[in-house]
Amino acid sequence: MIWDGNEDIRLVECKNERRAIRHALNECREERRPYVFVTSTMTTPPVRRILVPVSMLEEETYKAEISTYLARKTGAHIILLQANDYGSHAQQNVNRIVTHIKNISSRTGEEISYEIIKARKDSFSLVREAGERQRDFHYDLLILTASRDYGLDDILFGPPELHAIRMSPVPVMLVNPREDLFSLCD
Repeated sequence: MIWDGNEDIRLVECKNERRAIRHALNECREERRPYVFVTSTMTTPPVRRILVPVSMLEEETYKAEISTYLARKTGAHIILLQANDYGSHAQQNVNRIVTHIKNISSRTGEEISYEIIKARKDSFSLVREAGERQRDFHYDLLILTASRDYGLDDILFGPPELHAIRMSPVPVMLVNPREDLFSLCD
């Protein structure tokens, strides 16, 4: 796997229990590096397909750098799952990510394969859909943006990333939406 021994990415291993995942999520709230959750029920295949859900939130574009880095290192195919929203913010975020992928491809001379798929659900349900549709997309890694702040529903029922980690049969990478994000090095 790409994250074995890689100090640029934090590996978080825990049981697939709500309390254990929630505790680990709280520990990683201030993490600047991307962090990968691997629970006791997940399989860890080689990374060949990466699912990147893209919602209307501006911080979704932070995943562009990480997904292209991983695609270049593993030769993986990127699947951009665009939220099925009424507005154009999700489409604009997908366009920004595609522009980044094309810029990296032209700069390095490496072809990074990607595709854009329209989700069934909107931005508010996109994380749940991504966790549930592993069989449809056959992805080996799911990249999510962690919640900025926890609202009352997140405190009571858990944040969306907690549910995605519990449902996903493969590792889930999270990126905290921060201004001072850690930049991956080649």
